[in-house]
Amino acid sequence: MRDVLELEVLGSPKPKGSLRHVGRGRLVEQLEGSKPWREAVKWAALEAIAARAGTRTPAAALTGPVTVDLTVTVAKPKSAPRTRRTWPITRSSGDADKHLRNVLDALVDAAVMGDDSQVIEATVRKVYPGEHVHALAVPGARIFVVPLQPLVTTLPLPAVEL
Repeated sequence: MRDVLELEVLGSPKPKGSLRHVGRGRLVEQLEGSKPWREAVKWAALEAIAARAGTRTPAAALTGPVTVDLTVTVAKPKSAPRTRRTWPITRSSGDADKHLRNVLDALVDAAVMGDDSQVIEATVRKVYPGEHVHALAVPGARIFVVPLQPLVTTLPLPAVEL
């Protein structure tokens, strides 16, 4: 059985901002709120690990390939129609790939996995509250991390006459 790590993080999801050089080798993120959101995801991951293992630090980070399923629930604007389906495609909702980058960085910070290069497949969706099966009722994110186990195939042995 696969050991799926499921996280629900409440708050205002923020994508990872671009880094800006400010001198003397220092880089800062240009997008306000990106770092606090990453910290919230990190602490949610640490709490999920603690609930499962009874400790805040995993025995070892996942070392093999993983898949990640991320559903980002963003606040629906007051101007959005209430009677028909709409999607969060405005600049204020952020880019799906940058949401994923911020979440993956948080998972690495929480030692869920050693490096985000281990992600071999990722699904990302942005939705409004209650408008998708994985959407939360309020802004936040639902994250599933699934470690892949090696496939063991059993080939039939050739028939041997005795």
